[in-house]
Amino acid sequence: MIKFGIQNGLNVARAGYSEDQILTACMLADRTGYDSIFYMDHTNVPQWKNAIVLDPWVMLSSIAAVTNHVELGTCVTDAIRRHPSNIALAAITLDRISKGRAILGIGAGEAQNLKEFCIPFEKPVSKWEEQIQVIKKLYHSTPDNTVDFEGKYYQLKSACLQAPPIRKPHPPTYMASGGKRTLYLTGKYGDGWLPIGYTPELFEDHKKQIEVSMNENNRTQEEKDNFQMALDIDVYFSD
Repeated sequence: MIKFGIQNGLNVARAGYSEDQILTACMLADRTGYDSIFYMDHTNVPQWKNAIVLDPWVMLSSIAAVTNHVELGTCVTDAIRRHPSNIALAAITLDRISKGRAILGIGAGEAQNLKEFCIPFEKPVSKWEEQIQVIKKLYHSTPDNTVDFEGKYYQLKSACLQAPPIRKPHPPTYMASGGKRTLYLTGKYGDGWLPIGYTPELFEDHKKQIEVSMNENNRTQEEKDNFQMALDIDVYFSD
């Protein structure tokens, strides 16, 4: 089944739309039958000096409060700038506020959001993989079911969150990927794929790589059937 969503991405930020204008557009999308609303995660876009760049998790929570039907997700949140416990709790909080409509869109990050803040852009894909492992464990954690994790980049010792998600088993993980290794990880861990700027031929090639990974990692038929793939299309209107 084809679904339709909108993204509050770079073009929206570049246009300098205010938060009130964005909320109005999202309410209209909800009323007119759109299926999802996604929000970008950037610290800035300095190439466009008049852009307005807002925090995605705060904005998505605001959007959740004025909508009833659309799914709400990040496109995509940055796995390096945030600790996985922060991402997991943000996703759960959005899921609870929206009554089960949250999607975690997550990517390995990019230098633009990191270097000027002196955050090292090192081993992003390896950190991304560990982040996803930690986040999925924390979704199901409680004081009686704590998490221990000993990774190269992240460690947890008897850690837990105390807010179970509404969506079961947890908010789906949509992964941004386009390289051989990231496509493999998308097939291994993801519930969906968020590609950007693809030709039809490239989309089909990368789709097949994800499907091969899903088979190699023994994903269930239900997981394969429910896996979502996005097609990003820019639409412009003029007088």
